[in-house]
Amino acid sequence: MLMEALDRFEARLFEPPAAPATRAVELALTGVRYLYAIGRDLLVGDLNMRAMSLVYTTILSIVPLIAFCFSIIKGLGFHHDFEPLIYDFFRPLGDRAPELTDRVIGFVDRTQGGVLGSLGLAFLLWTVVSVIQKVEASFNHIWHVERARSLARRFSEYLSVLIVGPILVVAALGLIASLSADSIILWLSSHQPFGTILAMLGKLAPLAVIAGGFTFLYSFIPNTRVKFRYAAIAGLAAGAVWVAGSLGFAHLAAYSTRMMAIYASFAIVLLALMWVWLNWLILLTGALLAFYLQNPHYLRSGQREIVPTARLRERLALSVMYLVGQSFGSDGRRWTVDTLSASLEVPSIALGPVVDALEAGGLLETTERETLVPGRDLGSIRLDQVLAAVRDGDSGRAMTLRRARLIEPAERLCDRVEALLEAELGPQSLKDFIGAADAAQTRSSA
Repeated sequence: MLMEALDRFEARLFEPPAAPATRAVELALTGVRYLYAIGRDLLVGDLNMRAMSLVYTTILSIVPLIAFCFSIIKGLGFHHDFEPLIYDFFRPLGDRAPELTDRVIGFVDRTQGGVLGSLGLAFLLWTVVSVIQKVEASFNHIWHVERARSLARRFSEYLSVLIVGPILVVAALGLIASLSADSIILWLSSHQPFGTILAMLGKLAPLAVIAGGFTFLYSFIPNTRVKFRYAAIAGLAAGAVWVAGSLGFAHLAAYSTRMMAIYASFAIVLLALMWVWLNWLILLTGALLAFYLQNPHYLRSGQREIVPTARLRERLALSVMYLVGQSFGSDGRRWTVDTLSASLEVPSIALGPVVDALEAGGLLETTERETLVPGRDLGSIRLDQVLAAVRDGDSGRAMTLRRARLIEPAERLCDRVEALLEAELGPQSLKDFIGAADAAQTRSSA
């Protein structure tokens, strides 16, 4: 009964209104749709499960990650400036924040230096890259992206961010400290209304830093193009929720005397796990908001699995081969799964299995830059082979069943259909298909 009521409410919410509505009503209805979609995905989707999985990953990787960042900024002589950031992260835990900060710094100090060796350094790099890879997998799931970055792109892009990121953070902290001690700023702070304005800006500075960090993550981590304005809106919203959540969690930690009495020294561990889980949940929810802002037509379907029909798979396969083959023989654009998804208006998570089937059939190949090229000469690719690749290929979602005990009349009828299909398409190659389509387009435009 509850699910039926929700289905009826969802149908009425997302159906166009019978009568034209005012601008205010439209804005209010749009806001309700976004809130409903995000709330629905949090309740029935797997965002909560992915957030809990990232908590486990964080426990294993936080010390190597901090050690890696510390080793970079220590060479620059700024490693003491990084410690307050760790304390600010644990501040909502109340009086236990200094203890947790000291423990993390102690673990990091013991992992630094020459004790790592080559094997330990390789393990540290692998741990750091793997945690970002798991975050990317969660973001790609939210954005309906089928393929992650290639192995070469993971190491190059991840490590570049991990190396440059701590340096930029320390530089920003140093710039803020120098500005706060500047004589002009001190003079302005002693005169009204500049003093009040500067005080308000100082209180908003943490929100701006957090929102900027979230915006960068929403723009960089998904393996797809995210428009900056949507990432910025989601980053600001997630940053505001994080600040509010940190204040609320700090009050919760301060009044959790019953938990302290029951769990004793383990209470700080439970509070830390809950705080890390809340951080990941806020981060993933912000990514979900950015996705819906850029793709509002997904508000109703949400994070449900999208599987194209067999008929659509065949049409998508022919369209993909046509576009890739046409651009390969000219100086046109080079296609990726993401650009094909945008051009064909199909989610990449639904288009990905089609491209995988074409690659498995030797009809497509992916270059190091993740662009698609024909697997062999266009004249040797028959159109019936394109359809056979997606009809018989493994979609990657489940084990493929290829044989069954069918009744003889059904078997004969299907054999006739396949024979007609082979007779019609077998003599035609992809090169013939592209040439005939281009000639028809030229005649129509003449």
